[in-house]
Amino acid sequence: MTNIPSDQRKNAPRIDVPSPKARPGDAVDFSHIEIPAAGILAKPPTDASAKDLFDYSYSLIRVLDDDGKAVGDWDPKLDKDFLLKGLKHMVKIRVFDDQIISLQRTGRMSFYVKSSGEEAVSVAQTMALRKSDMLFPTYRQQGILLTKGCPMVDIVCQCLSNSKDNLKGHQLPTLYSWKEYSFFTVSGNLGTQYPQAVGWAMASAYKGGDDIAMAWVGDGTTAEGDVHYGLTFASVYNAPVILNITNNQWAISSFQGIAGGMNTTFASKGIGYGLPGLRVDGNDFLAVYSATRWAAERARKGLGATVIELFTYRAAGHSTSDDPTKYRPIDEAEKWPLGDPITRLKDHLIGLGAWSEEQHEMLLKDYKKEVREAIKEAESYGTLNTEPKLSPALMFEDVFEEIPEHLIQQRRVLGY
Repeated sequence: MTNIPSDQRKNAPRIDVPSPKARPGDAVDFSHIEIPAAGILAKPPTDASAKDLFDYSYSLIRVLDDDGKAVGDWDPKLDKDFLLKGLKHMVKIRVFDDQIISLQRTGRMSFYVKSSGEEAVSVAQTMALRKSDMLFPTYRQQGILLTKGCPMVDIVCQCLSNSKDNLKGHQLPTLYSWKEYSFFTVSGNLGTQYPQAVGWAMASAYKGGDDIAMAWVGDGTTAEGDVHYGLTFASVYNAPVILNITNNQWAISSFQGIAGGMNTTFASKGIGYGLPGLRVDGNDFLAVYSATRWAAERARKGLGATVIELFTYRAAGHSTSDDPTKYRPIDEAEKWPLGDPITRLKDHLIGLGAWSEEQHEMLLKDYKKEVREAIKEAESYGTLNTEPKLSPALMFEDVFEEIPEHLIQQRRVLGY
Protein backbone atom coordinates (compact mmCIF):
# COMPACT_ATOMS: atom_id res chain seq x y z
CA MET A 1 0.00 0.00 0.00
CA THR A 2 1.38 3.41 -0.99
CA ASN A 3 2.01 5.82 1.88
CA ILE A 4 0.05 9.05 1.36
CA PRO A 5 1.33 12.26 2.98
CA SER A 6 -0.89 13.49 5.81
CA ASP A 7 -1.72 16.78 4.04
CA GLN A 8 -3.08 14.82 1.05
CA ARG A 9 -5.03 12.38 3.24
CA LYS A 10 -7.10 15.29 4.56
CA ASN A 11 -8.63 15.81 1.13
CA ALA A 12 -8.85 12.14 0.15
CA PRO A 13 -12.21 10.32 -0.21
CA ARG A 14 -13.51 8.90 3.05
CA ILE A 15 -16.28 6.67 4.26
CA ASP A 16 -18.87 8.39 6.44
CA VAL A 17 -21.01 6.16 8.67
CA PRO A 18 -24.13 8.06 9.80
CA SER A 19 -24.73 8.24 13.52
CA PRO A 20 -27.72 9.51 15.49
CA LYS A 21 -27.42 12.75 17.44
CA ALA A 22 -27.78 10.99 20.78
CA ARG A 23 -27.11 7.56 22.22
CA PRO A 24 -28.04 6.06 25.63
CA GLY A 25 -26.82 8.35 28.37
CA ASP A 26 -26.70 11.42 26.11
CA ALA A 27 -29.07 14.36 26.28
CA VAL A 28 -31.84 14.20 23.71
CA ASP A 29 -31.00 16.30 20.65
CA PHE A 30 -33.63 17.14 18.05
CA SER A 31 -31.97 20.43 17.09
CA HIS A 32 -31.46 19.21 13.52
CA ILE A 33 -35.21 18.92 12.92
CA GLU A 34 -36.86 21.97 11.39
CA ILE A 35 -40.55 22.29 12.28
CA PRO A 36 -42.33 24.88 10.13
CA ALA A 37 -45.37 26.66 11.51
CA ALA A 38 -48.75 25.00 11.03
CA GLY A 39 -50.88 26.22 8.16
CA ILE A 40 -48.17 27.93 6.09
CA LEU A 41 -48.37 25.52 3.13
CA ALA A 42 -51.09 26.19 0.57
CA LYS A 43 -53.19 23.23 -0.52
CA PRO A 44 -52.57 22.74 -4.26
CA PRO A 45 -55.13 21.47 -6.78
CA THR A 46 -55.08 17.70 -7.19
CA ASP A 47 -54.06 18.03 -10.84
CA ALA A 48 -50.87 19.93 -10.00
CA SER A 49 -47.80 18.44 -11.67
CA ALA A 50 -45.14 16.66 -9.67
CA LYS A 51 -42.72 19.44 -10.66
CA ASP A 52 -45.05 22.09 -9.22
CA LEU A 53 -45.20 20.12 -5.94
CA PHE A 54 -41.43 19.98 -5.45
CA ASP A 55 -41.45 22.07 -2.26
CA TYR A 56 -44.01 19.80 -0.57
CA SER A 57 -41.38 17.09 -0.32
CA TYR A 58 -39.16 19.29 1.83
CA SER A 59 -41.50 21.23 4.09
CA LEU A 60 -44.10 19.74 6.46
CA ILE A 61 -47.87 19.79 6.10
CA ARG A 62 -49.34 20.73 9.48
CA VAL A 63 -52.86 21.70 10.50
CA LEU A 64 -52.87 21.72 14.31
CA ASP A 65 -50.79 24.57 15.69
CA ASP A 66 -49.04 24.68 19.05
CA ASP A 67 -52.26 25.88 20.70
CA GLY A 68 -54.28 22.96 19.33
CA LYS A 69 -56.15 25.05 16.76
CA ALA A 70 -56.74 23.94 13.16
CA VAL A 71 -55.26 26.46 10.72
CA GLY A 72 -54.43 26.81 7.03
CA ASP A 73 -55.62 25.48 3.69
CA TRP A 74 -55.04 21.86 4.63
CA ASP A 75 -57.63 21.97 7.41
CA PRO A 76 -60.16 19.31 6.26
CA LYS A 77 -62.99 21.04 8.20
CA LEU A 78 -64.13 17.81 9.83
CA ASP A 79 -67.13 17.89 12.15
CA LYS A 80 -66.74 17.24 15.86
CA ASP A 81 -68.36 13.80 15.76
CA PHE A 82 -65.93 12.62 13.10
CA LEU A 83 -62.96 13.93 15.05
CA LEU A 84 -64.23 12.32 18.22
CA LYS A 85 -64.56 9.01 16.41
CA GLY A 86 -60.94 9.32 15.32
CA LEU A 87 -59.81 10.09 18.86
CA LYS A 88 -61.67 7.08 20.24
CA HIS A 89 -60.11 4.77 17.66
CA MET A 90 -56.62 6.01 18.57
CA VAL A 91 -57.24 5.65 22.30
CA LYS A 92 -58.56 2.12 21.82
CA ILE A 93 -55.43 1.13 19.90
CA ARG A 94 -53.17 2.59 22.59
CA VAL A 95 -55.02 0.74 25.35
CA PHE A 96 -55.09 -2.46 23.28
CA ASP A 97 -51.32 -2.31 22.73
CA ASP A 98 -50.58 -1.65 26.38
CA GLN A 99 -52.84 -4.43 27.64
CA ILE A 100 -51.92 -7.14 25.15
CA ILE A 101 -48.20 -6.75 25.76
CA SER A 102 -48.73 -8.58 29.08
CA LEU A 103 -49.62 -11.74 27.13
CA GLN A 104 -46.17 -11.82 25.61
CA ARG A 105 -44.34 -10.84 28.76
CA THR A 106 -46.01 -13.68 30.69
CA GLY A 107 -45.28 -16.31 28.05
CA ARG A 108 -48.80 -16.67 26.67
CA MET A 109 -47.86 -15.19 23.29
CA SER A 110 -44.60 -15.30 21.36
CA PHE A 111 -44.31 -11.89 19.73
CA TYR A 112 -46.00 -8.50 19.42
CA VAL A 113 -45.44 -5.12 17.73
CA LYS A 114 -46.83 -1.94 19.31
CA SER A 115 -47.86 1.19 17.40
CA SER A 116 -47.35 3.68 20.25
CA GLY A 117 -46.98 7.22 18.92
CA GLU A 118 -48.11 6.28 15.40
CA GLU A 119 -51.85 5.84 15.97
CA ALA A 120 -52.80 8.83 13.79
CA VAL A 121 -51.20 7.16 10.79
CA SER A 122 -53.40 4.07 10.71
CA VAL A 123 -56.60 5.71 11.97
CA ALA A 124 -56.65 8.96 9.98
CA GLN A 125 -55.58 7.28 6.76
CA THR A 126 -58.14 4.50 7.09
CA MET A 127 -60.89 7.01 7.78
CA ALA A 128 -59.83 8.99 4.69
CA LEU A 129 -60.42 6.09 2.31
CA ARG A 130 -63.30 3.91 1.16
CA LYS A 131 -63.93 0.49 2.70
CA SER A 132 -63.33 -1.07 -0.72
CA ASP A 133 -59.87 0.47 -1.18
CA MET A 134 -57.15 -2.12 -0.69
CA LEU A 135 -54.61 -1.64 2.07
CA PHE A 136 -51.10 -3.11 2.14
CA PRO A 137 -49.92 -2.37 5.69
CA THR A 138 -47.00 -3.13 7.97
CA TYR A 139 -47.19 -5.00 11.27
CA ARG A 140 -47.64 -1.63 13.01
CA GLN A 141 -51.04 -0.86 11.45
CA GLN A 142 -53.36 -2.94 13.62
CA GLY A 143 -55.24 0.33 14.02
CA ILE A 144 -56.65 -0.23 10.53
CA LEU A 145 -58.42 -3.37 11.72
CA LEU A 146 -59.87 -1.77 14.84
CA THR A 147 -60.95 1.30 12.88
CA LYS A 148 -62.69 -0.91 10.32
CA GLY A 149 -64.55 -2.78 13.04
CA CYS A 150 -62.63 -6.06 13.17
CA PRO A 151 -63.64 -7.76 16.46
CA MET A 152 -60.94 -7.29 19.07
CA VAL A 153 -61.21 -10.93 20.12
CA ASP A 154 -60.33 -12.04 16.60
CA ILE A 155 -57.21 -9.87 16.55
CA VAL A 156 -56.05 -11.30 19.87
CA CYS A 157 -56.68 -14.84 18.60
CA GLN A 158 -54.40 -14.19 15.64
CA CYS A 159 -51.71 -12.93 17.99
CA LEU A 160 -52.09 -16.05 20.15
CA SER A 161 -52.11 -18.40 17.13
CA ASN A 162 -54.83 -20.31 18.94
CA SER A 163 -57.70 -22.50 17.75
CA LYS A 164 -59.62 -19.44 16.53
CA ASP A 165 -56.72 -17.87 14.62
CA ASN A 166 -58.22 -16.70 11.34
CA LEU A 167 -54.94 -17.57 9.59
CA LYS A 168 -54.80 -21.10 11.05
CA GLY A 169 -51.29 -20.60 12.38
CA HIS A 170 -49.77 -19.89 8.97
CA GLN A 171 -48.51 -16.46 10.00
CA LEU A 172 -46.46 -15.09 12.87
CA PRO A 173 -48.40 -13.07 15.46
CA THR A 174 -49.11 -9.50 14.22
CA LEU A 175 -48.62 -10.49 10.57
CA TYR A 176 -52.34 -10.01 10.06
CA SER A 177 -54.48 -10.66 7.00
CA TRP A 178 -58.22 -10.02 6.64
CA LYS A 179 -59.81 -10.13 3.20
CA GLU A 180 -63.15 -8.89 4.50
CA TYR A 181 -61.47 -5.69 5.72
CA SER A 182 -59.43 -5.17 2.52
CA PHE A 183 -56.34 -5.78 4.64
CA PHE A 184 -53.64 -7.48 2.57
CA THR A 185 -51.37 -10.01 4.25
CA VAL A 186 -48.48 -8.49 6.17
CA SER A 187 -45.03 -9.79 5.36
CA GLY A 188 -41.98 -9.51 7.57
CA ASN A 189 -40.20 -8.25 4.43
CA LEU A 190 -42.09 -4.99 4.29
CA GLY A 191 -40.74 -3.77 0.97
CA THR A 192 -42.88 -6.30 -0.90
CA GLN A 193 -45.99 -4.31 -0.02
CA TYR A 194 -45.05 -1.60 -2.54
CA PRO A 195 -44.97 -3.65 -5.77
CA GLN A 196 -47.96 -5.69 -4.61
CA ALA A 197 -50.00 -2.56 -3.93
CA VAL A 198 -49.01 -1.08 -7.28
CA GLY A 199 -49.99 -4.29 -9.04
CA TRP A 200 -53.38 -4.35 -7.31
CA ALA A 201 -53.97 -0.70 -8.23
CA MET A 202 -53.04 -1.36 -11.85
CA ALA A 203 -55.49 -4.27 -11.94
CA SER A 204 -58.25 -2.12 -10.46
CA ALA A 205 -57.71 0.54 -13.12
CA TYR A 206 -57.45 -2.09 -15.88
CA LYS A 207 -60.86 -3.47 -14.87
CA GLY A 208 -62.38 0.02 -15.01
CA GLY A 209 -62.82 0.49 -11.26
CA ASP A 210 -61.98 3.53 -9.18
CA ASP A 211 -60.91 1.76 -6.00
CA ILE A 212 -57.33 2.58 -5.10
CA ALA A 213 -54.56 0.89 -3.15
CA MET A 214 -52.45 2.23 -0.32
CA ALA A 215 -49.23 0.77 1.07
CA TRP A 216 -46.88 1.51 3.95
CA VAL A 217 -43.19 0.91 4.53
CA GLY A 218 -40.87 2.26 7.19
CA ASP A 219 -37.92 4.57 6.72
CA GLY A 220 -35.47 1.67 6.87
CA THR A 221 -37.29 -0.28 4.16
CA THR A 222 -36.81 2.55 1.65
CA ALA A 223 -33.20 1.37 1.28
CA GLU A 224 -34.42 -1.93 -0.21
CA GLY A 225 -34.88 -2.72 -3.89
CA ASP A 226 -38.59 -3.54 -3.65
CA VAL A 227 -39.34 0.12 -2.93
CA HIS A 228 -37.55 1.13 -6.14
CA TYR A 229 -39.52 -1.41 -8.14
CA GLY A 230 -42.81 -0.21 -6.70
CA LEU A 231 -42.05 3.45 -7.36
CA THR A 232 -40.92 2.70 -10.92
CA PHE A 233 -44.05 0.75 -11.80
CA ALA A 234 -46.33 3.29 -10.08
CA SER A 235 -44.82 6.08 -12.16
CA VAL A 236 -44.54 4.30 -15.50
CA TYR A 237 -48.06 2.84 -15.42
CA ASN A 238 -49.80 5.75 -13.66
CA ALA A 239 -51.11 3.44 -10.95
CA PRO A 240 -53.87 4.73 -8.62
CA VAL A 241 -51.95 4.11 -5.43
CA ILE A 242 -50.72 5.96 -2.35
CA LEU A 243 -47.24 4.93 -1.26
CA ASN A 244 -46.61 5.83 2.38
CA ILE A 245 -43.26 6.00 4.14
CA THR A 246 -43.71 6.00 7.90
CA ASN A 247 -40.59 7.82 9.01
CA ASN A 248 -40.70 7.00 12.71
CA GLN A 249 -36.97 7.79 13.05
CA TRP A 250 -35.87 4.21 13.81
CA ALA A 251 -35.83 0.94 11.90
CA ILE A 252 -35.20 -2.15 14.06
CA SER A 253 -32.26 -0.56 15.87
CA SER A 254 -30.72 1.65 13.20
CA PHE A 255 -31.76 5.27 12.93
CA GLN A 256 -33.25 6.73 9.78
CA GLY A 257 -29.93 8.22 8.66
CA ILE A 258 -28.74 4.74 7.65
CA ALA A 259 -31.45 4.81 4.96
CA GLY A 260 -30.43 8.30 3.84
CA GLY A 261 -32.72 10.37 6.05
CA MET A 262 -29.99 12.82 7.04
CA ASN A 263 -29.22 13.65 3.41
CA THR A 264 -32.74 14.39 2.21
CA THR A 265 -36.36 13.75 3.09
CA PHE A 266 -38.08 10.47 2.37
CA ALA A 267 -40.90 12.28 0.56
CA SER A 268 -38.34 13.48 -1.97
CA LYS A 269 -37.78 9.90 -3.12
CA GLY A 270 -40.83 10.38 -5.33
CA ILE A 271 -39.20 13.23 -7.25
CA GLY A 272 -36.78 11.02 -9.15
CA TYR A 273 -39.69 8.95 -10.39
CA GLY A 274 -41.82 11.92 -11.45
CA LEU A 275 -44.21 11.42 -8.53
CA PRO A 276 -45.44 14.12 -6.15
CA GLY A 277 -44.20 13.78 -2.60
CA LEU A 278 -45.97 15.13 0.45
CA ARG A 279 -44.18 15.39 3.79
CA VAL A 280 -46.76 15.34 6.57
CA ASP A 281 -46.76 15.77 10.33
CA GLY A 282 -47.61 12.16 11.22
CA ASN A 283 -48.72 13.10 14.74
CA ASP A 284 -51.35 15.53 13.45
CA PHE A 285 -54.59 13.61 12.80
CA LEU A 286 -56.04 16.40 10.67
CA ALA A 287 -52.94 16.80 8.52
CA VAL A 288 -52.65 13.06 7.91
CA TYR A 289 -56.34 12.82 6.99
CA SER A 290 -56.23 15.82 4.69
CA ALA A 291 -53.10 14.76 2.82
CA THR A 292 -54.45 11.24 2.36
CA ARG A 293 -57.79 12.52 1.01
CA TRP A 294 -55.90 14.77 -1.42
CA ALA A 295 -53.78 11.88 -2.68
CA ALA A 296 -56.82 9.57 -2.92
CA GLU A 297 -58.77 12.11 -4.97
CA ARG A 298 -55.78 12.54 -7.26
CA ALA A 299 -55.53 8.77 -7.77
CA ARG A 300 -59.27 8.35 -8.46
CA LYS A 301 -59.10 11.06 -11.11
CA GLY A 302 -56.52 9.04 -13.00
CA LEU A 303 -53.67 11.37 -12.05
CA GLY A 304 -51.46 8.66 -10.63
CA ALA A 305 -49.58 7.85 -7.47
CA THR A 306 -48.46 10.02 -4.57
CA VAL A 307 -45.63 9.39 -2.12
CA ILE A 308 -46.42 10.48 1.45
CA GLU A 309 -43.79 10.69 4.18
CA LEU A 310 -45.45 10.49 7.58
CA PHE A 311 -43.02 12.24 9.90
CA THR A 312 -43.55 10.64 13.30
CA TYR A 313 -41.75 8.79 16.10
CA ARG A 314 -41.75 5.17 17.26
CA ALA A 315 -42.34 5.64 20.97
CA ALA A 316 -42.04 1.95 21.89
CA GLY A 317 -39.50 -0.69 20.94
CA HIS A 318 -39.51 -2.10 17.43
CA SER A 319 -41.16 -5.21 18.86
CA THR A 320 -41.23 -7.25 22.06
CA SER A 321 -37.81 -8.59 20.99
CA ASP A 322 -36.29 -5.11 21.08
CA ASP A 323 -34.98 -2.89 23.88
CA PRO A 324 -34.75 0.70 22.60
CA THR A 325 -32.83 1.85 25.69
CA LYS A 326 -29.83 0.05 24.19
CA TYR A 327 -29.55 2.47 21.27
CA ARG A 328 -31.31 5.76 22.13
CA PRO A 329 -31.84 8.00 25.17
CA ILE A 330 -34.48 6.61 27.48
CA ASP A 331 -36.53 9.83 27.41
CA GLU A 332 -36.23 10.54 23.69
CA ALA A 333 -39.85 9.63 22.90
CA GLU A 334 -41.16 12.02 25.55
CA LYS A 335 -39.23 14.90 23.99
CA TRP A 336 -40.29 14.34 20.38
CA PRO A 337 -40.98 17.92 19.16
CA LEU A 338 -44.27 17.03 17.41
CA GLY A 339 -45.82 15.64 20.56
CA ASP A 340 -48.26 12.77 20.95
CA PRO A 341 -51.03 12.26 18.35
CA ILE A 342 -53.68 11.35 20.91
CA THR A 343 -52.90 14.27 23.21
CA ARG A 344 -52.93 16.72 20.30
CA LEU A 345 -56.34 15.63 18.97
CA LYS A 346 -57.74 15.44 22.50
CA ASP A 347 -56.61 19.01 23.23
CA HIS A 348 -58.09 20.18 19.93
CA LEU A 349 -61.47 18.67 20.80
CA ILE A 350 -61.35 20.14 24.30
CA GLY A 351 -60.66 23.53 22.73
CA LEU A 352 -63.76 23.06 20.55
CA GLY A 353 -65.84 22.29 23.63
CA ALA A 354 -66.54 18.77 22.35
CA TRP A 355 -64.51 16.82 24.92
CA SER A 356 -63.09 17.02 28.44
CA GLU A 357 -60.38 15.47 30.58
CA GLU A 358 -63.07 13.74 32.66
CA GLN A 359 -64.62 12.16 29.58
CA HIS A 360 -61.19 11.08 28.42
CA GLU A 361 -60.47 9.33 31.72
CA MET A 362 -63.81 7.52 31.52
CA LEU A 363 -63.02 6.45 27.96
CA LEU A 364 -59.68 5.00 29.07
CA LYS A 365 -61.40 3.11 31.87
CA ASP A 366 -64.06 1.70 29.53
CA TYR A 367 -61.52 0.58 26.94
CA LYS A 368 -59.32 -1.10 29.53
CA LYS A 369 -62.31 -3.16 30.59
CA GLU A 370 -63.22 -3.95 26.97
CA VAL A 371 -59.70 -5.09 26.14
CA ARG A 372 -59.41 -7.23 29.28
CA GLU A 373 -62.66 -8.97 28.42
CA ALA A 374 -61.52 -9.54 24.83
CA ILE A 375 -58.23 -11.03 26.02
CA LYS A 376 -60.04 -13.30 28.49
CA GLU A 377 -62.33 -14.64 25.79
CA ALA A 378 -59.47 -15.10 23.32
CA GLU A 379 -57.46 -17.05 25.90
CA SER A 380 -60.37 -19.45 26.31
CA TYR A 381 -59.61 -20.58 22.74
CA GLY A 382 -56.01 -21.38 23.68
CA THR A 383 -52.68 -19.63 24.13
CA LEU A 384 -49.07 -20.40 23.27
CA ASN A 385 -48.93 -22.92 26.12
CA THR A 386 -52.52 -23.99 26.72
CA GLU A 387 -55.23 -25.96 24.94
CA PRO A 388 -57.08 -25.94 22.65
CA LYS A 389 -54.43 -25.80 19.97
CA LEU A 390 -54.62 -25.71 16.19
CA SER A 391 -54.63 -29.07 14.47
CA PRO A 392 -51.38 -29.87 12.63
CA ALA A 393 -53.58 -30.88 9.67
CA LEU A 394 -54.20 -27.19 9.02
CA MET A 395 -50.63 -26.72 7.81
CA PHE A 396 -51.71 -28.35 4.54
CA GLU A 397 -54.66 -26.00 3.98
CA ASP A 398 -54.80 -22.66 2.14
CA VAL A 399 -51.43 -23.26 0.52
CA PHE A 400 -52.41 -24.96 -2.73
CA GLU A 401 -55.69 -24.80 -4.61
CA GLU A 402 -55.52 -28.61 -4.72
CA ILE A 403 -53.26 -30.41 -2.26
CA PRO A 404 -50.60 -32.42 -4.15
CA GLU A 405 -50.61 -36.17 -3.70
CA HIS A 406 -47.25 -36.27 -1.90
CA LEU A 407 -48.59 -33.89 0.76
CA ILE A 408 -51.74 -35.97 1.13
CA GLN A 409 -49.49 -38.96 1.80
CA GLN A 410 -47.46 -36.99 4.35
CA ARG A 411 -50.64 -35.97 6.10
CA ARG A 412 -51.74 -39.62 6.29
CA VAL A 413 -48.41 -40.58 7.82
CA LEU A 414 -49.03 -37.98 10.51
CA GLY A 415 -52.46 -39.42 11.14
CA TYR A 416 -54.58 -36.64 9.54
